[in-house]
Amino acid sequence: MNNEKAMIQNLKDAGCDSDTMKAFLEDIRINNIADGLKLLAVHRQALLDELHKEQKKIDCLDYLVYKMEKNKKNV
Repeated sequence: MNNEKAMIQNLKDAGCDSDTMKAFLEDIRINNIADGLKLLAVHRQALLDELHKEQKKIDCLDYLVYKMEKNKKNV
């Protein structure tokens, strides 16, 4: 049971929603490890996609700051 609590906390820390957590835990309970791993892979990819989207926003800000600093030196 303690192992399940640790898994639940880990899933929460990873940002999994309740449906994903329930499905994953059910897969583990019925020893369907492959499907549980697929759920984690899908969630991981969603996190990675979000990270890339946020990185693009940061890149845009960095470019704007760069251009403004460059213009400031030319004035």
